[in-house]
Amino acid sequence: MSERLVVRKTYKLFVGGAFPRSESGRSYVVTSAKGDFLANAARASRKDARDAVAAARKAFPGWSGATAYNRGQILYRVAEMLEGRRAQFVAEVVQADGVGAKKAGELVDAAIDRLVWYAGWSDKIGAVLGSANPVAGPYFNLSSPEPTGVVAVLAPPMGPLLGLVSVIAPVIVTGNTCVVVASERAPLPSITLAEVLATSDLPGGVVNILTGHQGEIAPWLAGHMDVNAIDLTGATPELAVTCEDLAAENLKRVLRPPAGPVDWPADPGTERMAAFLETKTVWHPIGT
Repeated sequence: MSERLVVRKTYKLFVGGAFPRSESGRSYVVTSAKGDFLANAARASRKDARDAVAAARKAFPGWSGATAYNRGQILYRVAEMLEGRRAQFVAEVVQADGVGAKKAGELVDAAIDRLVWYAGWSDKIGAVLGSANPVAGPYFNLSSPEPTGVVAVLAPPMGPLLGLVSVIAPVIVTGNTCVVVASERAPLPSITLAEVLATSDLPGGVVNILTGHQGEIAPWLAGHMDVNAIDLTGATPELAVTCEDLAAENLKRVLRPPAGPVDWPADPGTERMAAFLETKTVWHPIGT
């Protein structure tokens, strides 16, 4: 054949390890940084958000119960697979951010390195944040961090890959599961990352990714009684206030949006891991 039809990709949601269409049947147009048409992406609804939370809750016992070493192995495997699709991610970052191929390559490499960095923290964060506390009496008093549960994450609008990895990795490496609302402006790298996650060793439901309008989906996640925490990094100031008010209904942990632009390539530190960990303290009598 001298000519052939182009096989257009259908960008769907990522829920419970599968790629369903939005139950509403809606989609929205995704354009490049230059305004050129790229694709139609699924526009998630309230029902899709509920399904994603249910999938995250179902996956939580197994994921939080896995060894820290095993979680680190899985994050490293995700980094390996992302490296294998580097060229595709570079092309998508070029389209999304309007940067050159060299700069896009640096951002993709930084995202891969960020996954490896967090993988290395998996079996060390407990030692850093835990403690043996001095107490009066013949007792051991030990504090150790434990995962919060299901975390809703509003991905940053800029840095559609590095920023996305930087908000997901600290949530899951510490044993939480998450529902992510992808960058509304540039959702395509998030769905490509979902394809990487789906074919890695990550159990279904640990990461769920919704595309669509953050202003529509985020309030439902903030008010959902089975969501334990919310990361508002990608929220506008107005949306952040709305979500904080709704999150107060069941005392969610809230990570507020940054005051200004985030330097995603910079050293992230341990703050994001600590934000979604709770401390359990155990007393034990000292034997003779």
